[in-house]
Amino acid sequence: MFVLVEMVDTVRIPPWQFERKLNDSIAEELNKKLANKVLALCLCPFGLIATDVTDGLSSFPVHFRYVVFHPFLDEILIGKIKGCSPEGVHVSLGFFDDILIPPESLQQPAKFDEMEQVWVWEYETEEGAHDLYMDTGEEIRFRVVDESFVDTSPTGPSSADATTSSEELPKKEAPYTLVGSISEPGLGLLSWWTSN
Repeated sequence: MFVLVEMVDTVRIPPWQFERKLNDSIAEELNKKLANKVLALCLCPFGLIATDVTDGLSSFPVHFRYVVFHPFLDEILIGKIKGCSPEGVHVSLGFFDDILIPPESLQQPAKFDEMEQVWVWEYETEEGAHDLYMDTGEEIRFRVVDESFVDTSPTGPSSADATTSSEELPKKEAPYTLVGSISEPGLGLLSWWTSN
């Protein structure tokens, strides 16, 4: 789920940080530049490997490691249900919220309860069907089946944008999203699989 990535970059230290320790200043600038950016999801600097101190210049070539959130496909994760919609079940890991389990990837048969705004697994037993609700805040075990990177870099206005009304704001898209599945035994709400 977490990967340690080695990178090389040139870090510019502003003059007002010259009085601080060089490694602290470099770590702060790397954090400003990379934290929450999409290479997957950069979390924090892990350690400096090497710096080349130049002739008093404020730019330094730096070789460093960075902790990155990047689960592999088919990895099993546990999160909490953030909410449900007709699009599926939205899951959060606490530090990352852009996870969707679409309806076709839920335990089947499943239905969306419009009144309660939750997905329901209609679990069949010998005694009949039992409705198992996927409530907000419940812990859920899911398999990562897909990931999506979207370039969200700002772009200049186009001629088509100039003709649209100012009331129509474009839908903000997440730069990195995961798609999950709970359509296998053992996956889904943790409370479904606990033995008494």
